[in-house]
Amino acid sequence: MIKILVLIDYATEFSRRFLTGLIRYSNERGPWNFYRLPAYYKTLFGEEGILERIREWEIDAVLAQWEYEEVGFLEKLDIPVFLQSYKDENDRFSRISGDYKGAGVMAAQFFAKRRFKNFAFYGNKDFFWSKERAEGYRQEVELYDGNYYYFESEVLHGTEWSGSYVDLGNWLLSLPKPVGLLACDDNFALQVSEMCKINNIDIPNELALIGVDNDELICSLSYPSISSIITNDEQGGYDTGKMLHYQIMGKMNVPFNINIESIRIEHRKSTEKYNISDENILKAVDYIEKNITENLTVDQLIEIVPLSRRSLEIKFREALGVSLYQFILDKKMDYVSDLLLNTDKDLLDIAIEAGFNDVRNVYRLFKKNKGYTPMEYRKKFAEDNYP
Repeated sequence: MIKILVLIDYATEFSRRFLTGLIRYSNERGPWNFYRLPAYYKTLFGEEGILERIREWEIDAVLAQWEYEEVGFLEKLDIPVFLQSYKDENDRFSRISGDYKGAGVMAAQFFAKRRFKNFAFYGNKDFFWSKERAEGYRQEVELYDGNYYYFESEVLHGTEWSGSYVDLGNWLLSLPKPVGLLACDDNFALQVSEMCKINNIDIPNELALIGVDNDELICSLSYPSISSIITNDEQGGYDTGKMLHYQIMGKMNVPFNINIESIRIEHRKSTEKYNISDENILKAVDYIEKNITENLTVDQLIEIVPLSRRSLEIKFREALGVSLYQFILDKKMDYVSDLLLNTDKDLLDIAIEAGFNDVRNVYRLFKKNKGYTPMEYRKKFAEDNYP
């Protein structure tokens, strides 16, 4: 029976989803036995104590978290070691890799669609993945000729937080408003939210905020609630299980990388702001978002704003950079994608709910908009893997 030692703190939503995927694979191919060591074990018995216990239990592979502890001593083992988090690029251990820049690109594109000109990133100075997210964000901002601002700190908690919040607060106050801010993860986004309250910075009207990992508890602790990028963590855990199984059965110890993709942004109150000065266009946008399941037409919109059809279409494109029709279509496709990922409804029911009367048209439009057919999209990204 395969034995896995898990040295990961599963308090975070990311860790729980990752381990859920790993366990799902083990249930399909197992049974596997999972071992744990208490947090104080290293303090009591040192690194050699951990190595001794691994050998005594005849562990086949180790999953460790390189965040607050040094794990270099695990190189002494001749078994696969997988790191959930890592401080820099290295080829000593297997690790999560891949789409960190993609998260930054996704956030920049989101803010750009909402016509922001100022873009900020708050990062964790200790970790490579944070710097990669910042770089993807910065590169995308340059494509829009946006203004980019960067600030980083260490993980702030306890006395560190009480001593370092001044610098973060001053940076937030110095940012030109309105600004779209991407934090490297949800914990850092929550710090931004707290400092905005202390410094009377209005979220989302002055500062729109996005985190990463979609930890629902953390995102909901904030008011306004924090929008966050959902990453495909459970699939990453499943793929890790598959690779570990392959190496264990083949008696190999070759480092490998697991790519965890960014899926989409879970919209909450912190990103309700559009950087649009025209009140009529804002009113039209608000109406579209609140009535996206209806069969929306331009005639409906000109009834709620004092503009002619042509004037509305021209002003809308000037304000948002896309046609009125394309904006409605994009919002409908976002609605369809949410239903695909969060329900088990079939495409016909989803099409009707989204205000379409032709399921074939939805299929065609969705593939063009998202790059996947509806069923491909559900199979790839839905956490519950609806059939």
